[in-house]
Amino acid sequence: MDDGIRVGLLLVATPQLEDPNFKRTVVLVVEHDADGGTLGVVLNRPTEVPVDRILPPWAELVTGPPFVFQGGPVALDNALALARLPGDGEPLGWRGLDAAEVARVGLVDLDAPPSLLAAELLQLRVFAGYAGWSAGQLRKEVEEGAWYLVPAESGDVFAGDPSRLWQEVLRRQGGDLAFVSTFPDDPTLN
Repeated sequence: MDDGIRVGLLLVATPQLEDPNFKRTVVLVVEHDADGGTLGVVLNRPTEVPVDRILPPWAELVTGPPFVFQGGPVALDNALALARLPGDGEPLGWRGLDAAEVARVGLVDLDAPPSLLAAELLQLRVFAGYAGWSAGQLRKEVEEGAWYLVPAESGDVFAGDPSRLWQEVLRRQGGDLAFVSTFPDDPTLN
């Protein structure tokens, strides 16, 4: 049964989602199996930890803010990276997400020598942890109104200003979701 969730989609937190781990987040779905669960990476939570403090060999290859991003509340002591490559090959140390929405974006093997990918990389971002849902859990949260499911663009993963990503993704959807992009952080102050 197709639950509408697939690799390459974005989960955009609705204003009703108050969980501090996910409030106003944009999550890229990187793995999904309706029977096994879903893994995603929060794209808009940079930390103040420089990549060179955690993964010195990869630091000079990072795109945009040179900081580790908090990929989610699970396994914060583990790092993963997403990279965008040109062409159509699949070099050692990189596994494409196989999603048309984020063509040529994939997961990087951070245990591999950076030199394997250095010449190929267009963009790279490092994340601490990930977001995870058991089978059926995310579908239930979507049905309860916690998440919008929207198409991703490869540039979302490497947004130059991650603090604006939530608004920008909603705005480009048009209609009611574009209107939601103007929802204040605290509506009681409005």
